[in-house]
Amino acid sequence: MKITGAIFDMDGTLVDSLMIWDVLWENLGVHFLGKSGFRPSREDDRAVRTMTLIDAMALIHKNYGIDESGEALWRYVTDFMANFYKTDVKLKSGVSEFLEGLRKNGVKMCIASATAPDLVKLAMVHCGIDGYFPELISCADVGRGKEHPDVFLKALEYLGTDLDTTWVFEDSAVALETASRAGFRTVGIYDRYNFGQDRAKSASDIYINDGETLKKAAEVLL
Repeated sequence: MKITGAIFDMDGTLVDSLMIWDVLWENLGVHFLGKSGFRPSREDDRAVRTMTLIDAMALIHKNYGIDESGEALWRYVTDFMANFYKTDVKLKSGVSEFLEGLRKNGVKMCIASATAPDLVKLAMVHCGIDGYFPELISCADVGRGKEHPDVFLKALEYLGTDLDTTWVFEDSAVALETASRAGFRTVGIYDRYNFGQDRAKSASDIYINDGETLKKAAEVLL
């Protein structure tokens, strides 16, 4: 299967970071509500993971009344996450080798993420992969989350590659379904903290199961 372009999600795809949501909910409860054990509904917990952070915090504020506004909540969460991405986040196994293989084969790459661009850049620098990605396309830039194809289409426009040889790498079932409907080939990546792994697998041309790495994709694509 030929590949000329690669569009990567960040969280749960390139970096092992989705546990941050569990830690975040606990910290929000203690900081704003004075008690541990806070967690939004399963529906809201799932929804915020493909939204921009400011929209996600507006939803949490609206549904749970935490702090005086969604923007104030967003400021606290941004600081919390910035520290994590700057000092603690780690690459998933096999990512460095796969990215180097793509570069050696002349594949154009970019990131398309719902995570705030400043946070993505912190993660890339900390993990040493910033050199692979000259461009970052954010859901905030296009104004819609990954339930819509805009961010992937913008990334495709930047890469200048053909749709049928451009692959989207994602852990989110919603994002994989969106990319697949838009005509992209897809690589789904298992993450133990994510929702809908059966749906993600169904929407993937190649699926990286629990215990596997992107070496599986390399054997097919490179």
